[in-house]
Amino acid sequence: MRITCGIDWSERHHDIALLNADAAIVTRARIGDDLAGFRRLTELLAEHAGPDGPTSIEIAIETDKGLLVAALVAAGFTLFAINPRAVARYRERHGQAGGKSDPGDAAVLADILRTDRHRHRPLPADTNLARGVKAVARQHQEAIWARQQTVNRLRSLLREFYPAALAAFPILTQRAALTVLRAAPTPQAAARLTPSRMGTLLRRAGRRIDSGLPERLSTQLRQEQLRQPAEVEQAFGVAAAGLIDVIVAMTGAIDALQEQLTGLFTRHDQAQIVTSMPGLGTVLGARVLGELGDDRSRFTDIAGLRGFAGTAPITRASGKTKIVSARYIRNQRLADACHWWAFAAITKSAGARVHYDQRRAAGDTHNGALRNLANKLLAKLWHCLHNGVLYDEATAWPTPREKIESAAA
Repeated sequence: MRITCGIDWSERHHDIALLNADAAIVTRARIGDDLAGFRRLTELLAEHAGPDGPTSIEIAIETDKGLLVAALVAAGFTLFAINPRAVARYRERHGQAGGKSDPGDAAVLADILRTDRHRHRPLPADTNLARGVKAVARQHQEAIWARQQTVNRLRSLLREFYPAALAAFPILTQRAALTVLRAAPTPQAAARLTPSRMGTLLRRAGRRIDSGLPERLSTQLRQEQLRQPAEVEQAFGVAAAGLIDVIVAMTGAIDALQEQLTGLFTRHDQAQIVTSMPGLGTVLGARVLGELGDDRSRFTDIAGLRGFAGTAPITRASGKTKIVSARYIRNQRLADACHWWAFAAITKSAGARVHYDQRRAAGDTHNGALRNLANKLLAKLWHCLHNGVLYDEATAWPTPREKIESAAA
């Protein structure tokens, strides 16, 4: 008899429910989020499995990440990551009172596979290398976002008491800016920053010293300006120095992650195809590959891939009303990568530029035209990956030559 398993995931424990083909609860359990809990789960699955073994029991869970998911995938189980919103709708099929419990959700998840397995996709069977690329690419992007938040805090703080620093160094992530401002985090400290000392700091930061640059920066920092009271200025200076130290540490972490990302991505056999696409370098290419994965069976056609990336529009029709709009339920990281990929492609590919210009002329906004272009680029990447060929501009864009030459000019 076919058995399905539902796991209601949480940080500290997981509720388990096993259902048979008649929707009867075979067993329930609560396991810990540790090795002992995983062993208990596999024992339960083995106890109720048929002759095909425990891995024949398919599992539904509301997440696609975490140690439990990784362990189950490594053990050979087939997992289905069900969106929590979908679980909530399935729950409403059985009652409208709004009741909810973790054991109940586990049973709902198991029932989803029992009734509607054909409507859900199992987790892709990506290689460990592709999973590594995805993990590092996401952490690299998270680190960049976190650093930008800290930079925004520093910018806001400097505007409160030290606007001359922003005038001298508008880009606060530059090594020269961080080195100089760490040495002179307050206007009082900047008053002692001579051109000679400024030159020493710039050289330490690896900055090329153009003629008059130390004198100009020193003058900007030492110019007369509105000042906070000495005690307030000193307190702000301590806070600014701390934020600068955090930004420097974050920059080092980003560089280390990018080095790791480059090493993993270049080892993948699809990296050369991905980077042959116009607008995709190592970092952006790794983000695209990481989110797509390398399981060939994940998407049966290009429409599924476009929906996953959010580049394909969605239609809402009811009666006489029909609305075609952008798709916002999507893989947000892949959508972001596709946006910047299309933006870069219009300067790297004449065919892409022609297509973008045509969409703009047809009335699309800038973002709408980029989304449409990303939709086209995904189809070309799909073709290259499934046929094992590199991107070719002439094949990808069979546009009249005069239009291509006009765009290139």
